Amino acid sequence: MKKSTTDPKFSTKTSPKAEPALNELFLDSIKDIYWAENHLIKVLPKMQKAATSAELAAAIGDHLQETIIHATRLEQVFELLGEKVQAKKCDAMEGLAKEGESIVESTEPGTATRDVGIILASQKVEHYEIATYGGLTQLAKTLGLDDVAELLGQTLGEEKLADEKLTTIAEENVNYTAADEA
Repeated sequence: MKKSTTDPKFSTKTSPKAEPALNELFLDSIKDIYWAENHLIKVLPKMQKAATSAELAAAIGDHLQETIIHATRLEQVFELLGEKVQAKKCDAMEGLAKEGESIVESTEPGTATRDVGIILASQKVEHYEIATYGGLTQLAKTLGLDDVAELLGQTLGEEKLADEKLTTIAEENVNYTAADEA
């Protein structure tokens, strides 16, 4: 039977049976995605402002609100692990955010082409987050951290939905509008 992180006999540092290196990797990855989520909280308003499509701007605004919840959830994960809330710079997210900013700078304001670029950049971010939360959810289960796995799994589901929403916006509107631009 897997132990819950709320079990008083459970080591709050992660699984007592797991190798210390695995526990350390898990915690380090939590710190990394926590930094990434907080970085997105700063970046998403810029992308929302740069979007031309009202539907895309609204989707980015909705995801900004979800991202705030994701950061809060990660703070709950730190608490369940008995760890101090701490961020570790995520080079991957920093690079993805810079790429998104570059797309905005290199495309014409007010065009659907810029929106296509914003969607592409946003989906790269979503796919990174899906990969991270998917891996962390499974690792939490492996470590017997069921409460942590549940929180990470909630965020994983929301990231998948955000990616699907971006795909729908691209397929049903923005890509065709951009293809018709002069």
